[in-house]
Amino acid sequence: MAEFDFEQVPDRRGTDSIKWGKYAGRDVLPLWVADMDFPAPPAVLAALERRIRHGVFGYGAPWPSLIEAVLAHLEGEYGWQVEAEWLVWLPGLVTGLNVACRTVAGGVLTTTPIYPPFLSAPVYSGRPLQRAGLARQDDRWQLDWEALEAACSAHTELLLWCHPHNPVGRCWSRAELERLAEFACRHGLIVCSDEIHCGLILDAERRHLPFAALGPEAAAQSITLMAPSKTFNIPGLGCAFAVIPDPALRQRFGHAMAGIVPHVNVLGLAACEAAYRDCGAWHQALLTHLRQNRDRLEAAVSGLPGLSMSHVEATYLGWIDARKLHLAKPAAHFEAHGLGFSDGADFGAPGWLRCNFGCTAATLDTALARLRLAVEAAHV
Repeated sequence: MAEFDFEQVPDRRGTDSIKWGKYAGRDVLPLWVADMDFPAPPAVLAALERRIRHGVFGYGAPWPSLIEAVLAHLEGEYGWQVEAEWLVWLPGLVTGLNVACRTVAGGVLTTTPIYPPFLSAPVYSGRPLQRAGLARQDDRWQLDWEALEAACSAHTELLLWCHPHNPVGRCWSRAELERLAEFACRHGLIVCSDEIHCGLILDAERRHLPFAALGPEAAAQSITLMAPSKTFNIPGLGCAFAVIPDPALRQRFGHAMAGIVPHVNVLGLAACEAAYRDCGAWHQALLTHLRQNRDRLEAAVSGLPGLSMSHVEATYLGWIDARKLHLAKPAAHFEAHGLGFSDGADFGAPGWLRCNFGCTAATLDTALARLRLAVEAAHV
């Protein structure tokens, strides 16, 4: 693992980076969008260089060795046996959320706080959105089963599920998933499971279990969305896929895509194969670095009056409760002190902040120093 350096990273200021460009000309650390500051793994870069040397970038489609790499990865990492025909390739996971909403005619249910496209996709699709809040019990985020039951109606057809969860950082257990599958089956719901962070389980004793891998019944009612983009930091290459075991549901999903969803670009496909086949050692080194950053962030937040956060089991995103600071606009306050967090209001939770700790230790050092100053200023 020592050969991978997560401290020496390119300077992204003044480049095409949306993350860094947001605060161009200002001394604000961008800790918002889920985009790490690390270069892609060497094997991915090598695969892209080979593909570029080929020189022709015509229309492309997934090839046998790519599909084999994806299927082998899913079985090796999660014990999930997937058939090639279950795969539906997408230019991005958010596209999949929107297509899933267009696949149903009725209402859409989700839990909050949640990644903002979960809230916008039903609206863009003209589908009613129903929300059920998560519960924070014993300093751990849980599903609120009473709230789920109350929010679900006879017209609800789709549950948008986030697993692992963005932003609260939960790696859901088998027991929780089995209860959710029973809930979905009883209400006749399709479950669209966003599993884009499944390669970012930080707690060594936990393991990601795909919702669809629970068994045939869960698989038949599922749309699983995955991508190499978060784990291997290649979101700009635009490559994702849906796993849809049920043929009729897969056909409906494909019909909803028709005419509006473009093919995945050939560089994204090449990167996907290399990521899943050749980057195991890099992946383990990344997890070690992210665990260290997570532990430092959690320790710092626990020592600051007015802030709190639950333990992050998965993802590189800290979900910080700033409500006790009694700030009218928490995100704006911290931005004024040089910290560009995501505003919890966008996730359906005003007063909260999302912090991306997928950065160098040096960047985190600066961020934690600024965090302390910002909290002190709030108490003045």
